[in-house]
Amino acid sequence: MGDMFNAIEEEPDQVVNYFKEMIPQYAADVIYEMYTDNAVDILAYAKAKDLNQYLELLPAEAAVEIRGMLHYQDKTAGAIMSTEYVAITGNQTVRSALHVMKKEALDAETIYYIYVIDDEENLQGVLTLRDLLTNDDDALISDIMNRPVMSVDVQEDQEEVAQTIRDYNFIALPVTNPEGKMIGIINVDDIIDVIDEESAQDYSGLAGVDVDNLPGNPWQAALKRLPWSLGLLILGITTAVVISWYQTLIQKDTLMVTFIAMVMGASGNAGTQSLAVSATRIADKDDEEESTAKMVANEALTGLIVGFFSGILFAVITGIWQQDLDFGLILGLALLIAVTISNVLGCLLPIIFKKLGKDASNVPGALVSTISDLLSALIYFGTIQIFWNLYH
Repeated sequence: MGDMFNAIEEEPDQVVNYFKEMIPQYAADVIYEMYTDNAVDILAYAKAKDLNQYLELLPAEAAVEIRGMLHYQDKTAGAIMSTEYVAITGNQTVRSALHVMKKEALDAETIYYIYVIDDEENLQGVLTLRDLLTNDDDALISDIMNRPVMSVDVQEDQEEVAQTIRDYNFIALPVTNPEGKMIGIINVDDIIDVIDEESAQDYSGLAGVDVDNLPGNPWQAALKRLPWSLGLLILGITTAVVISWYQTLIQKDTLMVTFIAMVMGASGNAGTQSLAVSATRIADKDDEEESTAKMVANEALTGLIVGFFSGILFAVITGIWQQDLDFGLILGLALLIAVTISNVLGCLLPIIFKKLGKDASNVPGALVSTISDLLSALIYFGTIQIFWNLYH
């Protein structure tokens, strides 16, 4: 039953209810047979009364270990680490290390890495199973171990841990406390869960809705989506107000209304693309050296190039279609400006979110599109107004 709970796919806040259906001692036995990190993930959602009952029925050492892990801050290395790993000392031989590994293999989450610690449990080195199998049985561990060891602090953010495992292709990564004492490992399967969770959060931010917690009731789903929908509707009404400002201009030549949707669509697409690129760069720790100013300048230049070629195509098509090249050039210029500004907008919003302490990936694409529509309407009719005054 412990193995089944290790592999269960349901959310931990739902799984904890299964323990309540069991006799408390049986539930404690199941928890004891589970890997500690998996048990902690589930017990974090248990009521205090139930949690204390389970822990009282567990062996003292296991109870202390679980209590300690429950205190780690959510979404940190400590919250996702496992305490089942194989550790040896540097003064052991390969023969002795293999004996330890055979003894602990059934309880360890992974046996490919064997960690070397000193008498104070400070992390000293690491070996792979291949290292043990390919060296002489009488060789000292201290002579064949690999050092220094890549490790993560117990309070490090889980995204940073995932980035490290991805960069170095590790199967597992040791976790240490601030004093350098080894207290656990993070396995690649735990990191896959983190990546899935972070991806769901990114999708949720982009869509403006929690895609990882979708209610089955249509009323509940509607209530979750209404705030963003109503907010964007109000912003959309602002766009309509802007267009109404140019009602006199539109009455002089209603043809210009025909092409406003094209400019809005192009600028909205540009803003959304810039948002996706910028949010990814901000989240990617490899791009930390890239300054904010440089990133904004790059997106502005990208928008200018895209807007230039899109504007030329738009000007040629509309000019030939309406048999008025001047009118086509005006529309092409408006498109160029709108696309460039929308590109900068899509880049700035994640930066602003980060400055406010928010996740840069949580900027909804609909927000960028709606603001782009507002700015596009201003630019479109403003450009036409300027040239109308010049010609007339």
